[in-house]
Order: sequence, then structure tokens, then C-alpha cells
Amino acid sequence: MTDYFIKASNGGHFEARGLVVTGESRVGKTSETIKLIKEFNDSQTIMPNGRPGEILYCKLDGSVSWKDLGQKTLEKLGYSASPRRTQSEIWRLVRHHSREFGVIGFYYDECQHVFTSGAKSNRIFLDSFKSLMKEPEWPLILVLSGVPALGTYVHSEEQLSHLLTQVHFDEISLGKSADPAKDPDMIELNKLVYAYAELAEVDVEAVVDVDFLERLDFACCSRWGLVIELMIRAFALCWMRGKDVVTLKMFTKAYDRGSRLPKGLSPFTAPDYRDIFERAMLLEIINKT
Repeated sequence: MTDYFIKASNGGHFEARGLVVTGESRVGKTSETIKLIKEFNDSQTIMPNGRPGEILYCKLDGSVSWKDLGQKTLEKLGYSASPRRTQSEIWRLVRHHSREFGVIGFYYDECQHVFTSGAKSNRIFLDSFKSLMKEPEWPLILVLSGVPALGTYVHSEEQLSHLLTQVHFDEISLGKSADPAKDPDMIELNKLVYAYAELAEVDVEAVVDVDFLERLDFACCSRWGLVIELMIRAFALCWMRGKDVVTLKMFTKAYDRGSRLPKGLSPFTAPDYRDIFERAMLLEIINKT
């Protein structure tokens, strides 16, 4: 944002910069990126043109053409275009209305979907994204997020790669240290549990130990986002039942609601959970809920 503001203040042609945010599903990349963009939009930061800058969010849920993306983008701006319009006309309207309303960028979530139709289509998107960021009259910040393959596609175009800084969301990776007390991700996971417990005003002291944190990591397939979702469900159950002390039973019930496994069967209770459950199977079940 600072880079964009300074360049726009100086006047003349400039290139916008952006982000490509990658990570496996349910690691928290979308919620974190939306949070940051919301904070910027809510700040009502006045840009050099005298209007508050804004970045709009657009989620892609399947394969789209460049024209389809233009129509989706235009709808986010509050307009619709006749299907008879060409893609060039649609994107001309996108640029026009973006400038009129002070929209300085777009966040395209699940952007890997645009790179699934073949080499020719991929080249169109890569060149077009680059052109939007280099647009002489109104350069646009682009934030693209998706699975790790998205980074491979983006970085195949040298000039676009130069304009997009990559941020990768890692999964939880326990076992980096022989001593669990010094394991960085174990420490972070422990902090996360206590932080959410403090917000929920519940006591987790009786539950949290190394074994619990390892089971929590396994149950959530090492996805930070899934850990957070599960904690929210477990602590919400405590609140609804008037309890201020969390038990393992609460986590088991919360997991039952989100995994569609047989009631009472979960990595939190099974003695040999690593032998009983396959992580790939757990993730598939969770992603379908």
C-alpha cells in the first residue's frame, strides 16, 4: 500500500505491486488475507486522487475464462454487462468503474481455478494480470491466493512474478526439535490454544499437554485453520452448557460435529490413533463438511 501510495503521489506512469498467497486448503490463508484487506478498507485511507482506496474480494469457484472473470469483477463493482459485450469492452468497464470509485485492487481467492484450461488460456491470464498491474491510466493491485500450484503458474511469467511477492502459509510441522518444549510449532500451537481459551474465558489447563497438542494437530491434519475452527466449536459448546472448564469430552463432541466420523470415534480418544486413522482420509471427510 505504501509503495502504491508513493508512486501514485509522484504522478506519471507506474506499476502496481501485489501478492500471491499460497498454501494447502484450510491453513488460514483466505481468512488472514481478508482480515488484512478489511482493515485497509475500514481505514478509509485517502489516496492521492482524494478518495478512500478500496480493494474488492472475489472468490472463484470453478474454471473461468478471462471474459467470465471480467464479468465477475464488474459485478463486484456493482455493475453488470451484457453477454454480447466482448471481453475487451468488459475489462474497459472494469478499469473505468474502478477509477471512478477509487478501487485500487482486487483479491481473487482460489485463483488456481483460472489456470486449468491449458497453456493458451494460462498465457492469456498471465499476460492480462500483468497488463492490469501495468495499466497506464489506473494500475491495479492484485492479490491472488490458492493452492501451492498457483505459485508455479504465476512465476512462469517473469514480469508478473517480479510484480507479485509470494507469501506461503505453512502447515503445522511438529517434531522440528527433539524436545517438545522447544519445538517452535508446538510452542505456537500451545499459545494459540491458550489465546483462544482466554478470549472464550474458559480454562484449558487440565487438558493441554504434549499428547493433547499432538492429537489436536493430527485431528486437524496439521492445518492451522482447522485447529482454529475446532477450538471455536469446542469453546462454544462450553459456553452453551455454562461450563468454564474445558474437558477432552468437549473437544471430542466438537470434532464429532465437524468430521462426520462415527460418534465418539476421534483422534482425541483412540489409544492408537495414528494407526487407526489415515490423515488423507480425515482431511477428505473434513473438507466435505
